[in-house]
Amino acid sequence: MLRSTLIYAPAILLTRISALLLLVIATRLIDQTEYGLLALVVTVGELTDSALTNWLRIALLRLGGKGEISRGSLLLAARVLVVTAALGLVFSAGASLVIAPERWVEFAIAVGVYLAVAAVSRFALTILQMQQRHGTYSLLEFARAALQLVLPVAAIWVFHDSFLMVSLASSLATLIAGLSALLIALRRVVPGAPRFTHRELFALGIPLIAMAVVGFGLNSAERVLLKIYYDAGAVAVFAAAYALARQPIDTVSNAINMGAFPEMVSRFDKEGPAAAGRYLSRQMALMAQLTFPIAALLIALSHDIAGLLLPADYHAHVGELFPLIVLSILCANFASFVFENVFHAHKRPGLLIVTTTPGSIGTIVASLVLIPHYGAVGAAGALAIGTAITLVGDIALSRRLTPVPIPWGDLAGSAVVAVATGLAAWLGSNLAGDTWAIVRLGIGGMAGTLAFLGLQSLLHPAETRALADTLRAKLARA
Repeated sequence: MLRSTLIYAPAILLTRISALLLLVIATRLIDQTEYGLLALVVTVGELTDSALTNWLRIALLRLGGKGEISRGSLLLAARVLVVTAALGLVFSAGASLVIAPERWVEFAIAVGVYLAVAAVSRFALTILQMQQRHGTYSLLEFARAALQLVLPVAAIWVFHDSFLMVSLASSLATLIAGLSALLIALRRVVPGAPRFTHRELFALGIPLIAMAVVGFGLNSAERVLLKIYYDAGAVAVFAAAYALARQPIDTVSNAINMGAFPEMVSRFDKEGPAAAGRYLSRQMALMAQLTFPIAALLIALSHDIAGLLLPADYHAHVGELFPLIVLSILCANFASFVFENVFHAHKRPGLLIVTTTPGSIGTIVASLVLIPHYGAVGAAGALAIGTAITLVGDIALSRRLTPVPIPWGDLAGSAVVAVATGLAAWLGSNLAGDTWAIVRLGIGGMAGTLAFLGLQSLLHPAETRALADTLRAKLARA
């Protein structure tokens, strides 16, 4: 599990760094309203993509096998992808009228292009993942990350305040990387009939589509309602804080799950549900070991992070936003990458609707109550409430299929390490006094990191040595 995490981590990390750098540049060079509209484009694009194309990735990984992939399987999936992507374009045009009526044509174009190129890229990368070509996958993600920084910055420089041109430049980067991935992946496709039927594909996919639609409250409602109650500027403040608090945790969690999910499914098929449950328990422990301290660092250093990376007009309420957003990200990642994987292993994605619906309703209701009074902080609180409800539901329902042993000892140890890491970072930052944000962040980050490494080496000496040896070997090869 650690090996696959280290394979995928560099590509995911560069993608997140690229997004972070673009955030820093865009918030300084384009108007706050334009950045808010750009954030809403991504929000609507991700929601629609999740509902109408992302399900195909999960279905292919579950039904298409790994290693040699037949041309018949891909042709069947590609035909379905074209239809669902077209439906997504129609939906996004209608959503644009509601979300940004004052500039709905520009908004609809940006979201439509986003969806089209995302479908191509996701399909190609899924094939590479099925073919177990992890190095190629990582290399292409590196290229996409670099392009998604260079091209949007060039668009900002040429067109100045235009969310549409920045969005189109980002989509162009995705298209270039996606087409390259598709050409590389198709060279190793073997002739053969589909390994699954339309009926099997839709039996797995329709519940995932329904779950994504139901999950609107967990994924997008707070931003849309924030735009309706306030304006795109308020969305910009929330989206910037959300991106800063989300990226580090998501980077680690995604890297772990990217390699662990195919292995978990393989163990489920070959060794049975109990083996898969034990594997997910180990995955949960690893996620806690790495993400809890990161969450503590983000909370302890939130003011310094915002002071360094964001303009002054984005600093409002950052101390309240970060803890709530961090909590919601942790709940969402443990729900999605641990307990919901049980539903995918059993080929029962329809159960996701059961667990997502209460959380989605909770987010929407909380948003309607909190956002009018508390603005962006209310949006963050509503999101935390909804993701916590969903996590509880996932834990309860997944136990009826395959109980995932909760590694209470590991979770408690990770929580202790996190508290110590956050406290050390906070003390380091405050001892630096009233100086530049980068100095405070550097001292606080160094103190927190040293505390984390020291405690990890005490609590997990064998794993720490194994990780150090792996990193040393990679550096030696480089």
